[in-house]
Amino acid sequence: MLIESMTAKQYREKMYLYGSALKIINTKFEIINEDFNIMRKANPIESMKSRLKSAESAAAKLIRKGYEPTIENAVQYLDDLAGMRIICGFTEDIFSLVDVVHKQSDLKVLKVKDYITHPKKNGYRSYHMLVKVPVRTSDGISETKAEIQIRTIAMDFWASLEHKIRYKFEGRIPEELNFELVECADIVAYLDHKMLSLNNEMKKYK
Repeated sequence: MLIESMTAKQYREKMYLYGSALKIINTKFEIINEDFNIMRKANPIESMKSRLKSAESAAAKLIRKGYEPTIENAVQYLDDLAGMRIICGFTEDIFSLVDVVHKQSDLKVLKVKDYITHPKKNGYRSYHMLVKVPVRTSDGISETKAEIQIRTIAMDFWASLEHKIRYKFEGRIPEELNFELVECADIVAYLDHKMLSLNNEMKKYK
């Protein structure tokens, strides 16, 4: 299913701006990571991955939200057409990056969702930021939205496997399995806390 009255080619052309926004964000975080390495002798970012939402996925989400599946509605009502996932080693790295993002003059933070301090009921933990990126084109500057998700390696491990398990049940996961997934999320949170404590202890020896 494609967005109504839009061909796949037209949708890709519209998504050019979102792809450009992700390139800008990716470059910015590469620079931030290098700055941390030089100035603080640290590398908070383990890996980065970006993705653009497909036309089919955008249309399906609009319909679930009760909107007509048009490109205009996708741009207005969907915040995750462009997404960047950043994986860190420790939870303190996440909040260090968040602080730096807020200080960027060319990135406007529109919304934040701290699922680390306040996890979802299913145990999901991550830090989400919706930002607006100025994309320069031949026609001028276009302010383009993009979602940034920042999580630890452990959080990403849990989220990836939880998604696969939940997908197999088409979202209708048995209650006993759901309970165990939440329990695993708590174990992952404990592991993150323990590894951060060990890392801080290691710094004392250095």
